[in-house]
Amino acid sequence: MYPGKNLKISLLHYRTAAGKEVNVPISSLPARLPTFHASAQGPWCAVISYDACVRLCLHSWAKGCAEDAPYFLRDECASLRNSFGLQQVLLQSEEELMSKRSPELISEGAAAAPKSKRTFGKMRVQVRKVKMGLDPPVGCSFSSLNPSTIKLEPLRRQLSILNSTLHTGWSAVRKVRVTPQIPPNGSISQQSLAYVRASTQYIKQVSRLLRHGVTTLRNSPSPDGVVQETYTCMLRLKSSSEEDSVRVQPGSGETHMFFPDNHNDDLIIEVRDSKGQHCGRVLAQVAAIADDPCDKLRWWPIYQEPEHELTGRIQLYINYSTTPDESNHPKCGCVAETVAYDFVLEVAMKVQHFRPRNLLLHGPWKWLVTEFATYYGVSDTYTKLRYLSYIMDVATPTKDCLDLVYDLLEPVIMKGNRKNVLSHQENRILGEVEDQIQEILVLVFENYKSLDEKAPSGMMDIFGAATGLAAPALAPTVKLYALLHDVLSSEAQLKFCRYFQAAAKKRSRRHMAETDEFISSNEGTLMDPLMLSTSYQKMKHLILSMRNEIWTDIQIHNQHVLPSFIDLPNVCASIYSVDLSSRLRTFLVACPPPGPSPPVAELVIATADFQKDLASWNISLVKGGVDAKELFHSYITLWIQDKRLTLLELCKLDKVKCSGVKTQHSTNPFVDEMYERLKDTLNEYEVIISRWPEYIVILEKAIADVEKAIIESLDKQYADFLSPLKDSLAPKIFGLKYVQKFAKRTGELYIVPDELGVLLNSMKRMLDVLRPKIENQMKSWSSYTPDGVDTVTGECLSEITVSLRSKFRSYLQAILEKLIENTKMQSATKLKIIIQDSKETMAESDLRNRMQPLKDLVIKTINHLHSVVEPHVFIAICRGFWDRMGQEILRFLQNRGENNSWYKGSRIAVSILDDIFASEMQQLLGNSLQEKDLEPPRSIMEARSVLCKDAVNHSDNNYYY
Repeated sequence: MYPGKNLKISLLHYRTAAGKEVNVPISSLPARLPTFHASAQGPWCAVISYDACVRLCLHSWAKGCAEDAPYFLRDECASLRNSFGLQQVLLQSEEELMSKRSPELISEGAAAAPKSKRTFGKMRVQVRKVKMGLDPPVGCSFSSLNPSTIKLEPLRRQLSILNSTLHTGWSAVRKVRVTPQIPPNGSISQQSLAYVRASTQYIKQVSRLLRHGVTTLRNSPSPDGVVQETYTCMLRLKSSSEEDSVRVQPGSGETHMFFPDNHNDDLIIEVRDSKGQHCGRVLAQVAAIADDPCDKLRWWPIYQEPEHELTGRIQLYINYSTTPDESNHPKCGCVAETVAYDFVLEVAMKVQHFRPRNLLLHGPWKWLVTEFATYYGVSDTYTKLRYLSYIMDVATPTKDCLDLVYDLLEPVIMKGNRKNVLSHQENRILGEVEDQIQEILVLVFENYKSLDEKAPSGMMDIFGAATGLAAPALAPTVKLYALLHDVLSSEAQLKFCRYFQAAAKKRSRRHMAETDEFISSNEGTLMDPLMLSTSYQKMKHLILSMRNEIWTDIQIHNQHVLPSFIDLPNVCASIYSVDLSSRLRTFLVACPPPGPSPPVAELVIATADFQKDLASWNISLVKGGVDAKELFHSYITLWIQDKRLTLLELCKLDKVKCSGVKTQHSTNPFVDEMYERLKDTLNEYEVIISRWPEYIVILEKAIADVEKAIIESLDKQYADFLSPLKDSLAPKIFGLKYVQKFAKRTGELYIVPDELGVLLNSMKRMLDVLRPKIENQMKSWSSYTPDGVDTVTGECLSEITVSLRSKFRSYLQAILEKLIENTKMQSATKLKIIIQDSKETMAESDLRNRMQPLKDLVIKTINHLHSVVEPHVFIAICRGFWDRMGQEILRFLQNRGENNSWYKGSRIAVSILDDIFASEMQQLLGNSLQEKDLEPPRSIMEARSVLCKDAVNHSDNNYYY
């Protein structure tokens, strides 16, 4: 048993008992005592260690140490001899021999008999073969041969010749006598013997021929063009690092020696192909090799992790041998300084009764251990790690123990890269110690409310209510965790938080155990008034207990014992709140409240207060946590759902009025009617929202669903009028289909229908008038939200706003595409051709005459739009049309580079477009126009800049979208 085994068993036993909620008091657990190994080293190690201590004391005494050294030198070092157990090993004076009785000598001699010598093993390893792929089926002797690469024709011809020759011989024998006769004396005739001999020779010839053919085929080189895969193996022991791996080529005959620490060690082999890719892994246990030393050559499976999939086999030759540890020889051999130090340290611990609450050495023995390490050159790191390994054997979750662990471990960890600074032995001890420390860290964190410094085990014997004080052991445990982990990494922080989540789950289960009897009954079972009152009182007590747990976490958090990255109240409150909500829900199903009786009312009040306290303590809301309104007022959500379904039903196409009817705003009456109903719904739920603002989110979602249905219904009503815009709505992909679309132009001008104008007017009214009223009323309800409670509202409505605005913009863009296509139907109205055909010498009047057809088309379009859409939509379309025409001019200028021969025509075209749009809009809308509505759009301003050689970057004036 190695150091730390006792601690691991005790911790697992306690954690298992706690995990199963078994009421086992901590004091009943087996006491953990230190395990010393000095006796296992044998008398020779004891003699060497004793001699080293004597020489050390003599050296110190000679230098003037008059306090500690004489303590060990008096009475001919009797204290050391007795402590090291050398009474019967060293020679004794006659006086000492006579002072002891013979039975005692016999008993002590038997007790001092050396134990069995420890052995160490070494392995010589060769990698013979690597075969990837699964094994062939049993009985298929030729399965390893590739039929595509084997030429069997020569073998078949030889077998055919042999068969023909033997057949001729047998025929001759049969002609002499077909049926051989057996004489009475039992002898066989010569003909029969010849037949038997021929059969035997045939079988031998065939067998020899088959063996020769198969051997030749197996040993034949691979065909041209087929390259055999080569593999490389990386060998190392599990106890060593990956940097110590040995590279071996299978079949090379290389032999490597490995020295495992013990039988629990493993030989790990990584198999890689010629490209360096990982093919699999082999795990050869040293224990399996040592138990069967005769098994020299064997196949080991190769597995691909983490799926643990068998991918092939590897043939290893392993020669394992053991030799006695010469250091244990009773009369000879060297003893390492560290081994002697371990012996002295264990002896000192035995003498001073090293126990869980007595971990420190003191007095002369402390001096001896310290001076021994200094005098014989045992490193300070090794002394700390070895002492720490013994402490971890008996460690308890108490402050004094964990402080001592930190003081010993901190100088070792702070040395930096331990692989380069520490020895192999120190690294091994540190690895074992870290595993044990990790276990006690988990024990402390997962039971941070059950620690008790006064208890022998450091844990409370009986589960009790949480107190508001942090356990003294918590602070040093946090320091240890920070020492062993990079607390700045998200992984370490997440792992730290999970410990406390596990602790909260444990305490939550213990609290809820008192109410298990009420949820085990059948669903909806009727209860008598007394049992109903009792059950509801216990549920109320459960809520108060959970509240106390969270309040305790807040108090511990305020003591600043834990790192700043963990918010203990929020981390644990999420567990308590979710578990409590689940238990309340299950309880209400099993024991439904018959009415607002006093016990039920108290439970409702306690639940509401719990929720209110979480909000006042700034505990974040968690999904599935306690929600008093959702638990006890679920009918409210049903009302909202019913209202939502009713409004959605009204949005169906068969319920909508005829689309040809218009309101005074030239909009669809269906839209105004539905938003009137939505406004009535908000007014209806005003009282509920003022009391329970949590329902704002649910109601907002319902309204958003209805608005989506209104928009979808509009699309369905006007689907016939939107279909001509389908090509313009889809993204442009300049390919064959796009070219074919232009080739198939009918030559008919697109005219915006009145119905499409009604759709655009309705959408614009929704954006500018109807929806803002709904949003303003929803925002006004924020005043009902108590201080400290963050109720997220408006997200769903914002999504609808974005979606509706995007759809409205896409419809406008599609209409503008159609209007631009109208100008390109004829050469006389193509702006690009008009400018391209112009020359610097052409008179301005001629240019204006060439622009007249385009001018007439644009004016006609603007007048029609004014009769179809309301002013705001009209302005948006006109300015978009104006901007698109300007883009045509700007694109033309940019494609011509520095060629300014078309500048005159471009200037005149820009001037004419500005006059058309500004004058027509002014004439049709009059004073309702704003000054910004008449400003030239961005493309026109950029075109002017190009024409004037001005690189001014104008702001975006596309506000009409």
